[in-house]
Amino acid sequence: MTTYAPDRLYAEVAYIAYHFHWPLDDLLDLEHPERRRFAEEIGAINVRIERGR
Repeated sequence: MTTYAPDRLYAEVAYIAYHFHWPLDDLLDLEHPERRRFAEEIGAINVRIERGR
């Protein structure tokens, strides 16, 4: 079983919750790769928005 550093887990959950407004339980139910992927997609969206300014 792979575990992840608590600070990283909190950062990912907070980042996704901040942008998508998903409930904590839903975010914690995601597998880490899926949660990381959503965080990466949010980052990519933010980069595109910044470039568009």
